[in-house]
Amino acid sequence: MVDDTWSSALHRLWQAASRAEEVAALADDVYAPLLATPGVHLVVGTRWDEKHVLRYMRGLSAGSDTPVIVATTRSMPGAAVREPGGEPVVTRSAVEGLDDSVWPEAEFLRQAPGASVVACTFRLDRRGWAALALSVDGTADPEVVESRLTQAVDVIVACHTGILQRGREARRASDDALLAEASLQMDSSLDVEDTLRRVARIAVPAVAEGALVHLLRSEGPEFVAATHVAVQQQRALEAAGRHDPWLAALLARRGEDEDTVFLSGAALDGSPFAEAVSANGTATDARPARDGPHPTVVSISTLRARGRVVGSITFVYQRPEARLPDSAFLRSLATRAALAIDNALLYELRRNAVLSLQEHLLPSQLPESVQWDLSASYAVGDPMLDVGGDFYDAVPRPDGSIALLIGDVCGRGAEAAALTGLARHTLRTLLEEGTDPGTALSRLNRALRQERASRFLTAVVATLTPRPDGTALLSTCSAGHPPPLVLRSDGTVSEVLSGGLLLGVLDDVSYESHEERIAPDDTLVLFTDGLTESREAGGAFFESVLPARLSALRGSGAAHIAESLAQQAETFRDSGQDDIALLVARWTGVPPDAVLLPRDPRIDQAALR
Repeated sequence: MVDDTWSSALHRLWQAASRAEEVAALADDVYAPLLATPGVHLVVGTRWDEKHVLRYMRGLSAGSDTPVIVATTRSMPGAAVREPGGEPVVTRSAVEGLDDSVWPEAEFLRQAPGASVVACTFRLDRRGWAALALSVDGTADPEVVESRLTQAVDVIVACHTGILQRGREARRASDDALLAEASLQMDSSLDVEDTLRRVARIAVPAVAEGALVHLLRSEGPEFVAATHVAVQQQRALEAAGRHDPWLAALLARRGEDEDTVFLSGAALDGSPFAEAVSANGTATDARPARDGPHPTVVSISTLRARGRVVGSITFVYQRPEARLPDSAFLRSLATRAALAIDNALLYELRRNAVLSLQEHLLPSQLPESVQWDLSASYAVGDPMLDVGGDFYDAVPRPDGSIALLIGDVCGRGAEAAALTGLARHTLRTLLEEGTDPGTALSRLNRALRQERASRFLTAVVATLTPRPDGTALLSTCSAGHPPPLVLRSDGTVSEVLSGGLLLGVLDDVSYESHEERIAPDDTLVLFTDGLTESREAGGAFFESVLPARLSALRGSGAAHIAESLAQQAETFRDSGQDDIALLVARWTGVPPDAVLLPRDPRIDQAALR
């Protein structure tokens, strides 16, 4: 015959189990139906950890609505004989024969009318087990009692399993979200130091209370970043990362070990994370990473990217064991961190290589003279850092004039760099020999055609020839390049007339020069189209505001004008990634036959006193 009362109670119990967030919440739904079983007078539940420490005990008697709850940390090694294996274990015992060192429930069971106890021990997870004991009298049907007890235990175990599963799923979702956010944060910068700081910060406090990042250098681990939830602890953590020999030796020994290692307890002896001990032998506040009641745990993960080790990340935990991340999560985080760091390192290497190559494509220094104030500026506009094709130079000529040249090769990269070097050095050699600018450009055009260059380029050559009256003759010859500007001493700005076909397109091309005079304190500004084609969000080009911006710099030196215009264009532009090159020459008006008197050394000696 089916017991409808118990069946309904069991149904409600399963429903409650599906909603419960912790097993203890099922107590009322478990205890009441069991107490309604004929012959049952008391239900006592206990919870144990893996070291046979009693953590919790709850007892409820028939006819009572108020349970007795005991939260404790009582160590009971004798309870080991009751610990279940894989399956629940049901036992029947006489109450009088219970051993208090094994049965903490005995103090309750002896007070109940029942003369015997039916108990079921069952494992919840690897960290602990539980027991449910019933006090029964002689009227109880043993088979019914055992059946209901095991059915109740099945619900409890299933509930706990479901809670763990939901917890794992929630944690997995949280971990996935953290890993995705970590990737976004770490990949958002290509600066090495900033990336390393992001690696450390992204994990604290979500993953651990503290984090240390080291790069692997040829001479050993190099500390680069640290963070901790507490400011004082962070300072100590940074000091440990830089100077602690225990940590340095451990990181060096790990080498290319890919597995994440967890250290705690005695394994941390001698480390900056171990608990400090006072002179009287009592534990005191620990050093760098200790802050709380939980024992310190340290994990070290190797950062490996593209088949090579780039460093390591050390996490310091001060939290319950259940909240420690697993090795799979740490490996995934370390992989993302390693790729971000490696990308930043590779970007830095490429950046240094590109900048070094760019420097070799430009003059190391510009010629100096009392007749001109000369300066240049170069701003790299491409975020991918391909070598640009802009170039400039200033060449003193045999007749006492100076030739200023600036050009722009179409495109970027190695081929553009090769043409840049060819163009600049060809023009420089010809102009140094006294070749007139038009002929120099024609011969460069012929060389490009003979080399079958697949790219074209623009260029302009301007010569400044001193006149006895302090002025200078400005002769300009252009090959499809943006016309230079002249800033007059009174602040007016004019455009130098120029024309001519760009270089490398047709075989036989000639170039004509345009001449005009510039007066003392007039400034000649040559530039590439990266300056004028910088575009703001509204669509306007910097070219439209350039004359006014240049006029506002009246009275400034060449260096200030060059740097200011480049910075203004970079700030102005919302789009456009072309390089910006400027070459600025302010004419001083000093006559060509003026000779500076040698400096009296006694003046320098007096200045040092």
